[in-house]
Amino acid sequence: MPTGSVKFYDETRGFGFISGDDGEQVFLHATALPEGVVPKQGAKVEYGVADGRKGPSALAVKLKDPLPSVVKAKRKSPAEMATIVEDLVKLLDRTGDELKRGKYPVGPGAIQVAGMLRAVADQLEG
Repeated sequence: MPTGSVKFYDETRGFGFISGDDGEQVFLHATALPEGVVPKQGAKVEYGVADGRKGPSALAVKLKDPLPSVVKAKRKSPAEMATIVEDLVKLLDRTGDELKRGKYPVGPGAIQVAGMLRAVADQLEG
């Protein structure tokens, strides 16, 4: 079975390409992947090959070694995250009060809330 690495994969469009270890470029369609798997660029894969309309297409793709998550490797400890989440809840309470009064947060306050939400989401998602 040929091996290679994912050159790129567009989850929205459902396709990408694999660079085979033999130098061959192979089309990768979402239907060739196991259900729920979204390969990242550089992920090592094993696959079958079939001749498609526009060249070789991958079949029955298997991830060999899932790439480690950079976010997970740099994750904060649960104790640190608990403090951050508590601070975020306080900030969101104030934001909710402003919204109840009919005002959206603006300026640095709005940017701070959005930034904290993104950072916490990245840490939790890991």
